[in-house]
Amino acid sequence: MKSLKTVVLFSALLALLAGCIPSQQELAMSRDLEEMKRRLAATERALAAQQTDRAGETRQRLDDLTRQQAKTQADLDNLRLELQSINGHFADLDQQRSELQEELALVRDDLGLRISALEEQSGANAGSAPAPTAPANGTQAAANQPETQYLQAVDMIRKQEQYAEGRKQLETFLKENPTHSLAPNAAYWIGESYAGEKKYEKAILQFEDVIRKYGDHPKAAAAYLKQALTFDQLGDRQSARAIMEKLIKGFPLSEQADIAKKRLKAWDN
Repeated sequence: MKSLKTVVLFSALLALLAGCIPSQQELAMSRDLEEMKRRLAATERALAAQQTDRAGETRQRLDDLTRQQAKTQADLDNLRLELQSINGHFADLDQQRSELQEELALVRDDLGLRISALEEQSGANAGSAPAPTAPANGTQAAANQPETQYLQAVDMIRKQEQYAEGRKQLETFLKENPTHSLAPNAAYWIGESYAGEKKYEKAILQFEDVIRKYGDHPKAAAAYLKQALTFDQLGDRQSARAIMEKLIKGFPLSEQADIAKKRLKAWDN
């Protein structure tokens, strides 16, 4: 009886031990699971490393693009500055050329007046016999001629920069010779004397007086141009443009109109 109990207990113990020992299938499944976990961890590490590399590469590319964009912008700014400098240089050249053309027109004008004055004096001398005993009186008479007075006054303004003295003499000339052919020129040079003294408001009013009184005279074209340039010196380019457009419309074939066209083109660039 005792032996039977022992056998039963031993059998039960073997059964219990058999239940605790894993089977081969369970061991294989466990190994497969561990392998899957290992591969999953390796894949996650590889993916994380790849994402890190891509993020770093993307940042590097963005940094490179930012530097390239900054360099391109700097190059564009430099080119823009160079273009502005070139345009400014051309504008200065155009202005200098315009001023030279204006000066040349004034010189031709004065030269023609000098020739006319000499011709009138020669004609007067040819029409009457000179007095041999009083040559000084003849010289004084020539000096008192209106044309000579005008030319002397213009020389004071243009060459000697004696603006007030020249202006006073021209005002006397206009008072004594209001219908003289040189009256428009005298009125114009009064305006130039104010401009020479930088009395720009008075100069503008004087040029306006020339335009109003002698609107059909060629000197009105010079008054239009000088008035426009004076407005520009005062910083009022809008008025300067309007006056130049009037000049071009009223005197399209004049040298002053050509100067105005070039100046307007330079301002538009």
